[in-house]
Amino acid sequence: MAKYQPNLNLDEIVAIDVHTHAEVSTRQPRDPCGVLFDEAMARYFREMKRPTIAETAAFYRERKMAAVIFTVDSEAEMGITRIMNEEVAEVAAEHNDVLIPFASIDPHKGRMGVREARRLIEEFGVRGFKFHPTSQGFYPNDRMAYPLYEAIQAAGLPALFHTGQTGAGAGAPGGMGLRLKYSNPLHLDDVAADFPELTIIMAHPSFPWQDEALAVATHKPTCFIDLSGWSPKYFPPNLVQYANTLLKDRMLFGTDFPVLDPDRWMRDFEQLPIKPEVRPLILKENAIRMLKLRD
Repeated sequence: MAKYQPNLNLDEIVAIDVHTHAEVSTRQPRDPCGVLFDEAMARYFREMKRPTIAETAAFYRERKMAAVIFTVDSEAEMGITRIMNEEVAEVAAEHNDVLIPFASIDPHKGRMGVREARRLIEEFGVRGFKFHPTSQGFYPNDRMAYPLYEAIQAAGLPALFHTGQTGAGAGAPGGMGLRLKYSNPLHLDDVAADFPELTIIMAHPSFPWQDEALAVATHKPTCFIDLSGWSPKYFPPNLVQYANTLLKDRMLFGTDFPVLDPDRWMRDFEQLPIKPEVRPLILKENAIRMLKLRD
């Protein structure tokens, strides 16, 4: 087992995608419930690639991009076996010129989750943590999750939270039981207040709560917004305005790959009225600073 250490050529990389998903394990069989979930996602998004972690690395290497990659642990709420965090970290270590591993731990795992987080940090070198309140079935400001946040903050690592509507369960009967209310970004205001040294990434344009996300990020200097999950041509005007001004240092390029292809994202981003001096901040420089990739 090799502990992950980044080996990115930051001068040659053109962008850092802070939001990509590990979709296929090469070490464990597919969960039959996961197959049903994947089929529902494919119907909603019309078409979805399902690359392995190594194939994702090759895809981004061809584009001279780096990518943060993670699984989503929603075992308690959805009953779907996750891809193991260890696999994500170990394969990322083999492709450390392009991949940056985050871990995902369901907060319902309590003290065992905290133990897992510390082990993944110390032994595997994960560089952050991913939460999906809707698919994990919890409010981010639920005190149940606070011991996990404490461990992440103590390690100086970022926590990335899904915000807004989700394609998971969309169009299925009852939305597969998933509840959007958990992913209102305003709940993260409490987390940012209670953990003032924790870097928080609010993922996606936060429909229908975009103003809430902008308010939290403007008020709490440790909060970033990643621009994943939507083509930039659909970004609301207020998001573009803040990206150009007050939050230009805390906006991050992200795609939600394989849901959205980085080639399409970049083409549509070129059409946005983003100031020339802001574009490199969003595409790479803000992520370098946020992920502490430079000494």
